[in-house]
Amino acid sequence: MDLIDRISRQFEDSARATLDALDALAAPIAGAVEIITGSLLDNGKVFACGSGRGVDDAMRFAAAMADGFEMERPPLAAIALPGGDEDPFSRRIGALGQPGDVLLAIATESGGEGIGAAIAAAHERDMRVIALTACDADMIEAQLAPGDVPIRISAERTGHVLQLQQLVLHCLCDGIDCLLLGVED
Repeated sequence: MDLIDRISRQFEDSARATLDALDALAAPIAGAVEIITGSLLDNGKVFACGSGRGVDDAMRFAAAMADGFEMERPPLAAIALPGGDEDPFSRRIGALGQPGDVLLAIATESGGEGIGAAIAAAHERDMRVIALTACDADMIEAQLAPGDVPIRISAERTGHVLQLQQLVLHCLCDGIDCLLLGVED
């Protein structure tokens, strides 16, 4: 096996998957940026939760909001919801969520009941939901209300799904910073 050739193919496949996803993802990402920024400007909070591999992504997103992404700015109100008990997210949303807050639900795999319960709890609190999902996330997207934003990754390979979810989160962080700080380019 020629490892250099295999690695080169990985890079090429990754670039192709990223470019193939651009048309489908740009508008929902922009919509999500506007919703989150609007909430933050109105003194709202962003709650982030994830299932499967999305747990770590939720924590990284909340940290980037609170600690800064690539630009110097004040910390933003973002909370990563930890899992662990039978109803890991919805109880915390019920306790802390307010109308106008936003839930970012990240599901690499099917999402499970925890994500669904979180979405229901967010809607009960008059919160908007942004669902960052993989291609098999029909159950999660079926729970979204008008005004919520589905961002569905349709890549076939798990590695590409994970990579694109990271890119989407980076685009969210960058877009929020740019809108808040008035960056034009």
